[in-house]
Amino acid sequence: MARIKHIALTTKNPDKVAAFYKEGLGLKEIRRSPSGAVFLTDGYINLAILNWKTETDADVGANGPHYNGIHHFGFEVEDLDEACEKLEAVQAKRLIQKDGLDVAMAPGHHRNFEMKWAGPDEVVFDISHTGWQTLPDTE
Repeated sequence: MARIKHIALTTKNPDKVAAFYKEGLGLKEIRRSPSGAVFLTDGYINLAILNWKTETDADVGANGPHYNGIHHFGFEVEDLDEACEKLEAVQAKRLIQKDGLDVAMAPGHHRNFEMKWAGPDEVVFDISHTGWQTLPDTE
């Protein structure tokens, strides 16, 4: 069974939104990306706070560009090929092709592989066999 391990919000101001969840709910910051995204955790779920999507993003989502709110969520799966076969069988739409691990992360950070899909209502979701980082890096 797939498990929800990742939720992504899109916003005009990731720093402001991240500060809200850190100060208001005690979430811990895992890392920041060069694009301005901030990644938080409660120790179980990875919360990505991303910049707004635009018309040119393949995964702009059902709510369109410049949307504030939940953009997509992610499932950790045990067998990526099996999950893809099941999704194709129910006519899920593959959105983005990624050929390998996300090597943009610095060495020592959790490396992630995810595939973006859309369901029958165009809501975007990820599947990953590597999962998402849910604990801050130890230095």
